[in-house]
Amino acid sequence: MKSSTKQYLTASSILVGTCIGAGVLGIPYIAAQSGFFVALAYILFVGFLIYTVNSFLGEVALRTKGDHQLIGYVQKYLGMKARHIMEFAVVFGIYAGLIAYMLGMGKSLSYLFFGNVSYEIHFGILAGVVMAYLLKDGIKSLKKFEKIGVLIVLGLLVVIIGLFIPKVVMSNLLGFNQANLLLPFGVVLFAFMSFNSIPEIKIVLKNNEHQFKKVLLTGTIVSIIFYSLFTLVVLGSEGGGTPEVATLGLGSVFVILGIFTMFTSYLANGNALCESFQFDERCSENKSWILASLVPIVLFVLSQLTDFFSFSRILSIGGVVSGGIVAILALLMINKAKEKGNRKAEYSMNSNWWILGFLILIFVFGVIIELI
Repeated sequence: MKSSTKQYLTASSILVGTCIGAGVLGIPYIAAQSGFFVALAYILFVGFLIYTVNSFLGEVALRTKGDHQLIGYVQKYLGMKARHIMEFAVVFGIYAGLIAYMLGMGKSLSYLFFGNVSYEIHFGILAGVVMAYLLKDGIKSLKKFEKIGVLIVLGLLVVIIGLFIPKVVMSNLLGFNQANLLLPFGVVLFAFMSFNSIPEIKIVLKNNEHQFKKVLLTGTIVSIIFYSLFTLVVLGSEGGGTPEVATLGLGSVFVILGIFTMFTSYLANGNALCESFQFDERCSENKSWILASLVPIVLFVLSQLTDFFSFSRILSIGGVVSGGIVAILALLMINKAKEKGNRKAEYSMNSNWWILGFLILIFVFGVIIELI
């Protein structure tokens, strides 16, 4: 296989692996609350929205020499005040994601081994410890396990569709609840949130940056198809009884699928956070690893001391608050990068202020709705 093809496949798997995580397990539940076609509309709309923002972020990365994470790009183009806002958004969002992954993996492993979720905290801590070990190798582990994890996820999806499509009942897909029309936005946004993968994709595509847009398009389309089919199969077969963590109660194959989706996403996001502390915060390698892998375990344990932080609530809050802030800052960066960038980008997005303003309003609206 050619080196450029390997880079393309690795970069695409990083994007897909970052997208397809705990979020996919929450979409069928919120689809059951609002209606399948409402959730499907959100999947298509938010998928296109995130693809657009990722394309802007990709251009920012390509116009900047050197390796940075999102925080570093914001400081370069928007200044220190914006940097502090981005620091909060990135750390808050990734920590929320890692906590959700540990909770989801804990529930899944407990159900897989004991048929219930009584040991979710114990297995969640175990999952966090294993991921901390893998994060020690940084980008090496990401390159090694991301492609394997994504291939397993896609393979299991094919098996699941074959097994459960005959069980789909059309009446389960025709429900509609107007009161929950806005409910899916936060969870679906979290599911597609892949901003942190952009700097990683740039690193992987070194000397083949012309494939950047192709990688973004491929990763987005695969994620949209995955979410749509997964939601159709789960909701179509389970109806109103769809659990909050979609894989639970649907059989071992579903549970294993959920574990692998969260594994790939945890690895990508944990590595991005570790590199952000190291490159942009100038922390030592060991301190960065501690902040990115051990601190989330402590936060996970603390979050489980109260009933407030349910699985879907973590996804929704993390998606809207962090995703909204990161997206807005990304959109504000693009024209600065066009003016002050020190490298010629392989592509250029139309950054008309009418377009940017419209996109920013969408995210502002989402944040306001979530807070309300």
